[in-house]
Amino acid sequence: QVHLVESGGGLVQAGGSLRLSCAASGRTFSTYAMGWFRQAPGKEREFVAAMRSGVNTYYADSVKGRFSISRDNAKNTVYLQMNRLKPEDTAVYYCAAGPWATMMTNEYDYWGQGTQVTVSS
Repeated sequence: QVHLVESGGGLVQAGGSLRLSCAASGRTFSTYAMGWFRQAPGKEREFVAAMRSGVNTYYADSVKGRFSISRDNAKNTVYLQMNRLKPEDTAVYYCAAGPWATMMTNEYDYWGQGTQVTVSS
């Protein structure tokens, strides 16, 4: 069982930056792939970024070059550094844990409660 808690969301102007954190419980954090997803009002939840371990990271085309996913297994935490934010990045951001670093929401077993990111123009 893994319990995930996101933090770091907030209101930022376009062009600004935020860093989201996702703290995980459990002693097996390092064995999980971690993903970030987001959901804007009236839209489906969509993939943002994912990684398992090592250097392989995966990004949605819409955030590639602006967002960066990383993890600190010693702290049981995964991060999402978001730079050059745009109004269209406004959404609730969720972290998720599962066996594979995939874009598919149904491949993840555990989800956090989400953190709101609002980007003003």
